[in-house]
Amino acid sequence: MRLTIPEEEVLSSGHLACPGCGATLAMRLALKALGRDTIVVIPACCWSTIDGVFPNSALGVPVMHIAFEAAAIAASGIKAGLIAKGNTHTQVMAWAGDGGTFDIGIQALSGAAERNDDIIYVCYDNEAYQNTGIQRSSATPYGAWTTTTPRKHPKQEPKKNIVDIMSAHRIPYIATATIAYPEDFVRKFKKAREIKGTRFIHIFSPCPPGWKMKEQDTVKVSRIAVKSCVFPLFEIEDGKLKINIKPSRRQDVRDYLKLQGRFSHLKEEDIKRIQKEIDKNWQNLLKREEAHEG
Repeated sequence: MRLTIPEEEVLSSGHLACPGCGATLAMRLALKALGRDTIVVIPACCWSTIDGVFPNSALGVPVMHIAFEAAAIAASGIKAGLIAKGNTHTQVMAWAGDGGTFDIGIQALSGAAERNDDIIYVCYDNEAYQNTGIQRSSATPYGAWTTTTPRKHPKQEPKKNIVDIMSAHRIPYIATATIAYPEDFVRKFKKAREIKGTRFIHIFSPCPPGWKMKEQDTVKVSRIAVKSCVFPLFEIEDGKLKINIKPSRRQDVRDYLKLQGRFSHLKEEDIKRIQKEIDKNWQNLLKREEAHEG
């Protein structure tokens, strides 16, 4: 198989990420795909710390750190300024966590998507407000422990479906990605680079401290998430959905849950409920793909 991952390292060493940080591995691949002609907008999130203490930066490209809620509109403004100066080639990428996307920043993201502003918006989803103490977000899955959903009172609500929300905006490109499948990851970012309008990429981003997992299991957990259909890999281009990886034999969700201490309190009925929801979502995804193929 011909490898398609560029060799150049844009992200440098010296960043402040925790060992095994999925968000950092994801940024490395994203910048390899987009290249140095990129401006990154980062709201308050783990990456506003990971990047380094001012005036230092590990990213190797221009970076703007902005308020929690403003990732999408700041990226849109930068892109508008570049276009006004005649620069139509520089990519502008907003890079936000689930708190700054699913919750605090969704108003600006929705506005940018409605206008179809020419930006790439990336949500690295570690399923909680990890940088401020592991508080639950609307991306936190059912049954998960966080400091605000402790073991005796774990989260009872399902995870918000951010992809369907973005799909309802009818933007030209949406994709899911994970570092466990780097070729797929890089291909999607390269594709997004060539498309005009709002592009949304949802990245599965394990957090060893927040998920109470071993730091060496980040890629393993990411791969099992795909094989168990906890986090399917697909893309929606001009409204048409295509599943990129269909597991030949799906793994039981228990293989995914047992690697993470945040789920260690779950009872058998909780696990069965989670599996049932995953099965339903996967079947719905298959039906949507079939409908688009017809």
